[in-house]
Amino acid sequence: MIPSILPTYNRAPLEFERGEGPWLTATDGRRFLDFGAGIGVNALGHAHPALVAALTAQAGRLWHLSNLYRIPEQQALADALVEKTFADTVFFTNSGTESCELAVKMARKYWYDKGQSERVNIVTFAGAFHGRSSAAIAAAGSEKMTRGFGPLLPGFVHLPFPAHGAELEAAVDGNVAAIMVEPVQGEGGIRPLPEPCLKGLRDLCDRTGALLIFDEVQCGMGRTGRLFAHEWAGVAPDIMMIAKGIGGGFPLGAVLASAEAASGMTVGTHGSTYGGNPLACAVGKAVLEIVAEPAFLTEVNRKAGLLRQRLEGLVAAHPEVFELVRGAGLMLGLKCRVPNTEVVQAGYAQRLLTVGAADNVVRLLPPLNITDDEIAEGVARLEAAAAALEGAGA
Repeated sequence: MIPSILPTYNRAPLEFERGEGPWLTATDGRRFLDFGAGIGVNALGHAHPALVAALTAQAGRLWHLSNLYRIPEQQALADALVEKTFADTVFFTNSGTESCELAVKMARKYWYDKGQSERVNIVTFAGAFHGRSSAAIAAAGSEKMTRGFGPLLPGFVHLPFPAHGAELEAAVDGNVAAIMVEPVQGEGGIRPLPEPCLKGLRDLCDRTGALLIFDEVQCGMGRTGRLFAHEWAGVAPDIMMIAKGIGGGFPLGAVLASAEAASGMTVGTHGSTYGGNPLACAVGKAVLEIVAEPAFLTEVNRKAGLLRQRLEGLVAAHPEVFELVRGAGLMLGLKCRVPNTEVVQAGYAQRLLTVGAADNVVRLLPPLNITDDEIAEGVARLEAAAAALEGAGA
């Protein structure tokens, strides 16, 4: 008999009833240190007082309105995002997957309106993850994502990661509408795209007219120590997908775009029932006010340096378990020599939550406001997990 919840998740045997900061309390009373943060969603940890206050205040006034009407909370968040980014305009969604759908539509509609309807192809890169909708899995192109879900949506060109040189130049021909890339791959194994590559993509798009789409669903909202990861390279996209951290745990995503890139999206070309409703935008505004502060981002960078230093020591002390550390900011990955699933499971035994990724990597995505003591505690629990694996002959 099929369970009442569709069995698409391989769930750990853990149930949680409450959280505070980076800590989760299980239904049996055990406390776990959360270095997964809902896969990068809980940017400020669990039950952050400012987010609770924003949600509670808004819930007492108004929960939902159709986008048939003006929504002041939505306008306030859009204005703040435009002020702090490259963007001229914002469309709110409920998730990163929905943001991907709009980014693809926006790029193709741009060229259709320019009288070049043949420019429909989107160039993407191996290891990418852009969501689980039909367009998003076609964009990723991997067998793991696409097997059994054909026929796939056409119009995607897949290149190795990182792509550069003649292969990339040849791929961006007169049929390409856009290049879509994560500045730091998340599901793909915490793989940052080198800054020269990001700059090269921007230059290539400027030369060919192709639009540049950045997927910052996982690496955005302060995760790398800048508000958005692409800022480290000093370049800007034409379109950007965000979600996860922007809602701090409340479902919220967005597509940010320049006026030119968004020029094809006129009345009736896209919509959302829930996207940008008052509850979500009130919380999103509270998150942005905290995360965008320069002093906050300075602390993220300091703590990221501390965590990385301790992880480098961990790798050096346990070379049979770990191979290397990579990533950016508080988006770090431990590439493992043993199966990463074993490391995640050993972490559970030490009451530490981490997240697996491709390329045999364990993701570490703690809340951005984690303390130095909590960083030390998390690494100590990883140390104990590694020691246990070595003792078991892993």
